[in-house]
Amino acid sequence: MIEIQHPPFLQPGDKIGIIAPASVINYNDIKPGIELLQNQWHLDVIEGSTLKSAYNQFSATDSERIDDIQRMLDDSSIKAIIAARGGYGCSRIIDRLNFDKFTASPKWVVGFSDLTVFLSKIYTLGYVSVHAPMVKSMMLPGAEKAAESLRQLLFGEFPKYTVASHALNRKGTASAEIVGGNLCLLAHMIGTATDQDTNGKILFIEDVGEYYYNLDRMMIQLKRAGKLANLAGLIVGQFTDMKDNANPGFGKEVYEIVEEHIAEYDYPVCFNFPVGHVADNRAIGIGMNAYLHVQTSKVEFLFVSPATTII
Repeated sequence: MIEIQHPPFLQPGDKIGIIAPASVINYNDIKPGIELLQNQWHLDVIEGSTLKSAYNQFSATDSERIDDIQRMLDDSSIKAIIAARGGYGCSRIIDRLNFDKFTASPKWVVGFSDLTVFLSKIYTLGYVSVHAPMVKSMMLPGAEKAAESLRQLLFGEFPKYTVASHALNRKGTASAEIVGGNLCLLAHMIGTATDQDTNGKILFIEDVGEYYYNLDRMMIQLKRAGKLANLAGLIVGQFTDMKDNANPGFGKEVYEIVEEHIAEYDYPVCFNFPVGHVADNRAIGIGMNAYLHVQTSKVEFLFVSPATTII
């Protein structure tokens, strides 16, 4: 088993890179986020070439996106890479990137949605990556707590979350590494070099814009691949803009579909966690040790540093 390590936590004045590794971005949409990073977090922002280019639906051609990301990965003076947005395109290029200089001088990689591919790659290399707001979303109305949770995590402050109870929650505690991300991408990566090992881990999932039947199919795929049987715990995040078929419909709502496929297991489960394609998308360090306590009245989740004592 690979021992997961944290890249060095950020300090004011550190250089960070911003890239658009997937879909095209409107530069004006990320200006407020860049200003936050510069003026409030006091970071030196290095802008990638993909922030102001376009190639069909992508931010640039595959080769151009690879070159932009590779420069950021190879530059040891850059201490974190934050995606401007997701969309689609990361799996097209992930296997053509070289991570030798990254492993020699590791840095934080931040994103969600399609970036689950990159986060999973960093995790398989033995380093923590961060599922969190990207530059486009960190200044949305309602994103204040999510953006602050990312700042805390990157600067080594270990955020803690308290979540309201949900009728489908299953009580219990779990202390383990946390893995996961976008459900569609987790299913997409099964059997590949960026497949995440879920055995003994706390898994979190979220998604957007899927049909109910496809959610059902993805949960079946995870189950058939053994991804759900041996979890320490499960966190079910936000599933936004989900769609049902025209009459007759699928017959179950989103959380009911998920609950059906984990009914035979006895690990703790938290539904309606603030992670996903929503403004309040709390930062989760993939590969970090975490503690999940699902109670009748509430859910507590925190990251566990070596000095932390759980009572």
